[in-house]
Amino acid sequence: MLRRLGEDNHVRPAPDTRYKPVAVAPADLSESERPVVVGFGPCGLFAALTLAQMGFKPLVLERGRDVRQRTKDTWGLWRKKILTPESNVQFGEGGAGLFSDGKLYSQIKDPKFYGRKVMEEFVRAGAPEEILYVSKPHIGTFRLTGVVSAMREEIKRLGGEVRFESKVEDFVIRDGRVEGVRLHGGEEIPSRHVVLALGHSSRDTFRRLYALGVHIEAKPFAIGFRIEHPQSLIDKARLGKYAGHPELGAADYKLVHHARNGRAVYSFCMCPGGTVVAATSEPGKVVTNGMSQYSRNERNANAGIVVGINPEQDYPGGVLAGVELQEKLEAQAFVLGGEDYCAPGQLVGDFLRGTPSQALGEVIPSYKPGVLLGDLHPSLPAYAIEAIREALPQFGRQIRGFDRADAVLTGVETRTSSPVRITRDATSLQSLNTRGLYPAGEGAGYAGGILSAGVDGIKVAEAVAMAVLADRGA
Repeated sequence: MLRRLGEDNHVRPAPDTRYKPVAVAPADLSESERPVVVGFGPCGLFAALTLAQMGFKPLVLERGRDVRQRTKDTWGLWRKKILTPESNVQFGEGGAGLFSDGKLYSQIKDPKFYGRKVMEEFVRAGAPEEILYVSKPHIGTFRLTGVVSAMREEIKRLGGEVRFESKVEDFVIRDGRVEGVRLHGGEEIPSRHVVLALGHSSRDTFRRLYALGVHIEAKPFAIGFRIEHPQSLIDKARLGKYAGHPELGAADYKLVHHARNGRAVYSFCMCPGGTVVAATSEPGKVVTNGMSQYSRNERNANAGIVVGINPEQDYPGGVLAGVELQEKLEAQAFVLGGEDYCAPGQLVGDFLRGTPSQALGEVIPSYKPGVLLGDLHPSLPAYAIEAIREALPQFGRQIRGFDRADAVLTGVETRTSSPVRITRDATSLQSLNTRGLYPAGEGAGYAGGILSAGVDGIKVAEAVAMAVLADRGA
């Protein structure tokens, strides 16, 4: 006989996951009360959308271009070796998450079910409904472009404004309070509530905030390479006789090894059936990242194989020393790749033996504009090379063939997360020493991926809304 609901402690009603706005904007919202959102990646997108839904008519300032033009600019680097510094994999509508696997799962604590709101808004904007119930949801780059542009139009319909090619170069701060922002070209926009939804590559903005005295601290991140295998190898190792089953799709993996030198080596941003992409945003630099489409049907699997590093041990030269280390490694990779935005590469077998690679095997690297084979050892610090050389055979014991001799390593992977944290108060979510400034998302060190960045954007939008109303009551 079935027990009635409530008679069994293990059977409880499902929680109410519906989103409930915390505030309604006043009808006479003034110019200085209007929130400004700097950056239009996942965090800025959801901060702006949530504020717009509450009636606060936010102004979004994005240094890059809209998603359509941004895609063209990005392909310009991949196909023609032409970099557009303000419109690329890192900068522009949708942020760095646009050119990724579009993963929508995270290990963050989410007691208020903000993640559910993120998913539902994506579906409302055209994402596949399955992301609401599958265990590891993803959207993929091509589908994300349409979703993001639809959400932008919804923000505008609700009274918000989105301005592209509007780079914030300075912040107006008086007596420990933000009063507005200044754009490239000199235009000053007043606002006492500024959401800093920066990406992890906004190095010039980090430097300006530090010069202004905004509280920033160095934080750990990771450096390494991208590795590519045939997707069929990963499918067979992970799925066995069910490899290739259409209902299962392309298999993924997650690997960790603790090396003898004390370093943790782990897989990062694994992209099943995807490609390795050129992800630099600065001239004279080479950076890799991974991307998958919704179908995940490309020939190769790829993932970052990265080594965790920390400011106390590895870059103790000050708050921005992590930024400087990233820049140094990326510039070195540019030289090793031939100084034309090709990336340096090496076969796993040669990397383990310490000999330069001269010819590819069966695995063809997917990185565009191309890979120049050679020796990757000069591209990272010795401790990172040592740890990765130890980890790869260990990973081969977990996934047979992972350390196959002709698997391809492509360098370098440096922008795994922000090298700084723009520290904020845990309750008000405002900067520790600059009232009205709300550090948020991945660039500020409070998220890592699309879902967690979107959740943080919602949280910060609520904090802004409550602060606007509190200022009126003061």
